[in-house]
Amino acid sequence: IMKSNHKKLFGTDGIRGTVNGEKVNALMAVNIAMAAGEYFYGKAGTKRPRVLIGKDTRLSGYMLEPALVAGFTSLGIEAITTGPLPTPGVALLTNVLRCDLGVMISASHNPYQDNGIKLFNSQGYKLSDEVEYEIEKLLYKGPTLTNAKNLGRARRMEDAIGRYIELIKLILKKDENLLGMKIVLDCANGAGYKVGTEALFELGCEVVSIHKDPDGTNINENCGAMFPNEMALKTKEEKADLGIALDGDADRVVFSDENGNLIDCDQILGVLALNLYNQNELKNDTVVGTIMTNIGFENFLNDNNINLKRVNVGDRYILDEMLNNNYNLGGEPSGHVIMSDHTKSGDGLLTAIKIISLLKKSGKKASEFLRPFSITPYKIKNLKKINNYILETESVKNSLKKIQLDLKNKHNGRLLVRPSGTEPIVRILVECEYNDKIDQYISKVQDLLVKENSSEWINTKHQEF
Repeated sequence: IMKSNHKKLFGTDGIRGTVNGEKVNALMAVNIAMAAGEYFYGKAGTKRPRVLIGKDTRLSGYMLEPALVAGFTSLGIEAITTGPLPTPGVALLTNVLRCDLGVMISASHNPYQDNGIKLFNSQGYKLSDEVEYEIEKLLYKGPTLTNAKNLGRARRMEDAIGRYIELIKLILKKDENLLGMKIVLDCANGAGYKVGTEALFELGCEVVSIHKDPDGTNINENCGAMFPNEMALKTKEEKADLGIALDGDADRVVFSDENGNLIDCDQILGVLALNLYNQNELKNDTVVGTIMTNIGFENFLNDNNINLKRVNVGDRYILDEMLNNNYNLGGEPSGHVIMSDHTKSGDGLLTAIKIISLLKKSGKKASEFLRPFSITPYKIKNLKKINNYILETESVKNSLKKIQLDLKNKHNGRLLVRPSGTEPIVRILVECEYNDKIDQYISKVQDLLVKENSSEWINTKHQEF
């Protein structure tokens, strides 16, 4: 398998960086469009090659979208732009419209100063490491431009939101609706600001929407899946049945119960897994998670005769495992959930619709129904200014193995240390039944890494649930 360090531009989830920095600028957008366009030219088998281009609500989308259009049309590829649309919407419509490839302009949950480019193949799936590497090779080779007569045309797709809504509504049977359910929806001032409210309304929900007024610079700003506390508080205030927070490109979702308490995504996966298993619809009795998936979730699945398959962090690695081994449910604690019978990638809105439906059928409160097991206590500490290469040195690897074994043998806990694929940080995850031990082991690892690293380190806020 091609190692990711052979790629200079692509990270865990496409290309991402500060706008007008080294990675993300108008010139890069033109060049990556030419390289990706050359690789995918004619892949859909239609008479005229075409690309679908969506975006979230960042101001820089107005710069990157026309740059991408210029790159693709210079190769003779027709460009279809959708305007603000969730990432999973771009994935689905790329396939439905028989496009050669799809592009989403977004930096997901990052602040507005960042932006990025996510690519999809003609079937609507995210690209493998190997394909990304081939595109980078074409990028450095230079494009093969078409002549003036064969230049591509560009047009706006006016009904993209409506088409996407109709596709995700198919997760419910035609006689199903969500009438009687009151929902608080945090749109993160992002790509789901129109489609989220509209889809839930069409299915019968009473929707209280917040953070639905994007201005180009307020996407993910103290709102959405990264900052769900306001949504949770509003859920309690409104006496709603459930609270939902999307992230900037709406491919992930975080839930709150009626009491304003956040629900761990592994518990959401547990609800979905048990439902599919009881309906004899969970393929190969397996759920795909990541190395970050909570050990409490794994124990819950085992107790119900369901297997857990762990892969690297990133929903495209989850999807790869699902496609290669015929699994139909996967997800990660960050809020990405993939139900491959219905979607091509993580889809926050689709997940929300399914969960609301199951909650309604249960007749129970969210605080009871959506917590089918207890999460093993954990903390994540992020260290900045740590040189990732030290994680590959024998001394550090051996020391971390000793700490891992000690934690497992003494406290039945779990330790994971890894560099982020989307940010310049090293993440330390410790899971253990005893909170005081969690802090002790985090300190051990932190001290080890800082000692081995000459640069300054800064720890960011813990994620605690």
